[in-house]
Amino acid sequence: MTTFDADGHTLTEVEANVWELERDDEMRVPARVFANDALLEHIGDDKTLDQLRNVACMPGVVAPALCMPDGHQGYGFPVGGVAAFDAEDGCISPGGVGFDINCGVRMVKTNLTYGDVEGREEELVDALFDAVPCGLGGGGVVEGTHTDLEAALERGVDWCVEEGYAVRDDLRHCEDEGRRPDADPDAVSKKAKDRGASQMGSLGSGNHFLEVQRVTDVYDDDTAESFGLDEDQVVVLIHCGSRGLGHQVCSDYLRRIEQEEPEFLESLPNKDLAAAPADSELAEEYYGAMCAAINFAWVNRQLITHAVRETFADVFDASWESLEMDLLYDVAHNIAKKESHDVYVTEDGYSLYPGEDGGGRVERDLYVHRKGATRAFPAGHPELPEAYRGVGQPVIIPGSMGAGSYVLKGGAESLARSFGSTAHGAGRLMSRTQAKQDYQGGDVQDDLREQNRIYVKAASGATIAEEAPGVYKDVDEVVGVSDALGIGDLVVRTYPVCNIKG
Repeated sequence: MTTFDADGHTLTEVEANVWELERDDEMRVPARVFANDALLEHIGDDKTLDQLRNVACMPGVVAPALCMPDGHQGYGFPVGGVAAFDAEDGCISPGGVGFDINCGVRMVKTNLTYGDVEGREEELVDALFDAVPCGLGGGGVVEGTHTDLEAALERGVDWCVEEGYAVRDDLRHCEDEGRRPDADPDAVSKKAKDRGASQMGSLGSGNHFLEVQRVTDVYDDDTAESFGLDEDQVVVLIHCGSRGLGHQVCSDYLRRIEQEEPEFLESLPNKDLAAAPADSELAEEYYGAMCAAINFAWVNRQLITHAVRETFADVFDASWESLEMDLLYDVAHNIAKKESHDVYVTEDGYSLYPGEDGGGRVERDLYVHRKGATRAFPAGHPELPEAYRGVGQPVIIPGSMGAGSYVLKGGAESLARSFGSTAHGAGRLMSRTQAKQDYQGGDVQDDLREQNRIYVKAASGATIAEEAPGVYKDVDEVVGVSDALGIGDLVVRTYPVCNIKG
């Protein structure tokens, strides 16, 4: 039996690319890591395994607690963490969703080829930088009123359609059609709303970006055709979340949990995992506020899409419709959602895997937390858009700004292995503080332009240094594990042309 020791923990290989964390007396369920040998080399560099072990100790957790191939240390949960909790006897964790609620990614297609953009990269990156607000602070594509904000919180992208910032087809190519019906704007504080009103349609800072890319490799011709993707095609990737509004929602409910559920908080292995009992009024209010923040993030990405479409129309002197700038898909990767899953009854509660006691299989409502992880439902799932129900959900996995990104499809094994989830990106190797010590933003920018013909523009050089290609894991290894396990299957690879960062 192959084992791997890291950061005081022992992992045992249960099958290729699947490692189980040695279970201690406090763990309610097993915990598993999806990784190959190359990715395992870094698993002990931070507190990823400590955090995964702590998740496996939480009340009502359904086996197994999971770490995706891009996993690294986060806040409470590891980034790349997937955990499901029984919706009656478990809990819901603001710490397990994080501060950037519905940080997510969307891809917009075009009918342009790389030859149409080549030689015009600087013109395009400058125009996009001027059109899309980025960096810390306020400012957005629209100057939203509080009336607009309330409508966005409640109705999501549907509000954008009514206001002329989206078309109906955008709804049909967005997770949940761009609206969580459980949203409760009244559960969002005034402070959160004040922060969000001035940031409607903005990238923010950190690892958020807008990137023009070209398709370089097609691995699955039939699925790529269904997705409307072809080699040498130009696409646009937008990665951002709920900005200050989502951050404030998380902060507000962490504080309320501390005040209203001190005994429950004390029972958790780490206060960063702060959670509310699933049957509590506080859990219901957080879920409503979180769903409202989810809607806000979808609106945020849609407003940026509107600005991108107008910018491309200006640069290429053609309407965005004639450029066929249609939405491929928008998917969240910091989220907790109530979903129904088939699980087995075990002596520990419920599990994706049958137990030795031979308990029966049942359908349960679960709060599935995906913290830096992407939903990846397979073909045939009823929650998929009609356009993709026959092939599987598009899964968009960005790499660094010096490496490729990938479009996958939800794999046939995703529900049985990972609650319908896979990785969300390359995953960090290095902290932001260390990155700024090791890299100079201007040098990174020059190297990318001169060596890779990638044009990067950012609000500050520090942001470029923090996001240098060398601070990330090899995204090829991450998607390779996903593909090998059948939780997310390779469709196409893309490569950066120009990039805007906050």
